[in-house]
Amino acid sequence: VQLVESGGGMVQTGGSLRLSCAASGRTFSEGNMAWFRQAPGKEREFVAGIRLRGGSTPYADSVKDRFTVSRDYAKSTVYLQMNSLKPEDTAVYYCALSPRGILSTIRVPSSYDYWGQGTLVTVSS
Repeated sequence: VQLVESGGGMVQTGGSLRLSCAASGRTFSEGNMAWFRQAPGKEREFVAGIRLRGGSTPYADSVKDRFTVSRDYAKSTVYLQMNSLKPEDTAVYYCALSPRGILSTIRVPSSYDYWGQGTLVTVSS
């Protein structure tokens, strides 16, 4: 299984970006996919997730009402639409897949088996 992120870049405060995570090699109908981010000098943190069966979409409090996670089943792709971006959103964003994940572990990085290479998002003030 390979996860490939795209869509990162530089944007001004208040701008928008859409990240994509394309999965290849195998398709999964259960488990969790999620977006995490890691800023310089900080630990990797959960941003948003999506249950592959049922479609629940938990969010971190810091991005709720600004970010939206979605999935295109036909394209095996997960998206993260990011609006009203702030300088504190600057980080490398990673997507991750946990085929056996359950809702209670969706925010836990160690529960994920597959990770993308990351895409850098920079928000300037």
